Amino acid sequence: MAVYEALGANPQGKIAVKIASGEPGSNYLRPELIGDFVQSFDDVALVECNTIYGRFRTSTAMHYQTAEDHGYLEIADFDVMDEDGFMALPVEGGSNITENYVGTHFENYDYFIVLSHFKGHTMAGFGGAIKNASIGIASARGKGNIHGNGFIEAMAEATKSVSDALDGNILYINVMNRLSLDCDCEEDPREPEIHDIGILASFDPVSLDQACMDFIYQADGSENFIAQIERLNAPRTLEHGEEIGLGSRTYQLVSIDE
Repeated sequence: MAVYEALGANPQGKIAVKIASGEPGSNYLRPELIGDFVQSFDDVALVECNTIYGRFRTSTAMHYQTAEDHGYLEIADFDVMDEDGFMALPVEGGSNITENYVGTHFENYDYFIVLSHFKGHTMAGFGGAIKNASIGIASARGKGNIHGNGFIEAMAEATKSVSDALDGNILYINVMNRLSLDCDCEEDPREPEIHDIGILASFDPVSLDQACMDFIYQADGSENFIAQIERLNAPRTLEHGEEIGLGSRTYQLVSIDE
């Protein structure tokens, strides 16, 4: 709550809190951590989209069951945004995709809070705000489109389409806890090699992910995480995001710790 309040945001209307609901056994954000924050909004829903890799969240029915099992239905309404199909958002200035296919329920919301568990990822290098706003908000078809067309750069392009469609009505929060090299899409992730770092927030997803990545480079025990980031050319997502006007890799870090 303190990190969110420090932004001075004033969301209006129906608010979507985009989480990654996570596979069973993963490091998904626990309801007891995010519950009070989510419930501080009057008209709010936790939102997700179906996956394409054939585990517990590929079908809508199984996705809702997973969300219930993880305790999310106890803190807010839960909406699988592509359960009724997808819609196309134009991508301006991209070189990999021209459209981003998001769930049709995307248009039901006035403001998005992209609440991400920052962690490693075996394809993207790391997963943070940009991955959650691109792959995470993309429908099953949209996920395939991003993965199949310059994945590392296409994530930045898809995020820009979401940001453009919302005309600034979006903010991003990254929770840097249980920093495993594995994504929350893994049912049995490796134990974290880095201690918990904290929570960061911004209106700029490029700045936010850059700051989180910089923390990884400064952290004790981060050698394997850094090797994964560099092997998969993860910084290219941020570089391309800056090139297309999604945000800036330059940032000012403001601490709210007393």
